[in-house]
Amino acid sequence: MPRKASSTRQKALKIADIALAKQARDVAILDVRKVSSICDYFVICSGESQRQVKAIHEEVIKSCKKNEIRIQHSEKDEAARWILVDFFDVILHIFFEEARSFYNLEYLWNLAKKVKIKKSLKS
Repeated sequence: MPRKASSTRQKALKIADIALAKQARDVAILDVRKVSSICDYFVICSGESQRQVKAIHEEVIKSCKKNEIRIQHSEKDEAARWILVDFFDVILHIFFEEARSFYNLEYLWNLAKKVKIKKSLKS
């Protein structure tokens, strides 16, 4: 049975909140349901250093396991410039800032609707 759109949206917001708690920068959520069959949402964020990118990844994995959010798989390059975590219906992209500018997913998926993140999450 497919998940309700609101619960998938809540999952994306929860993942963004976890990343924000680890000081992830420029967190964005894209609703890609109308432009992609890959997943429903992308959560995109950046770290100021490769060490921070790894720390965000580790915290997301730990917190999602604790909150029983299932992870399909995770991919990362050795330099920790781009880490992808697939949650089936949500995909998290954690970038080192330079790599994020280079790949520019927000531009590539510019037809996707941006999800507003509450200010309380950003604080």
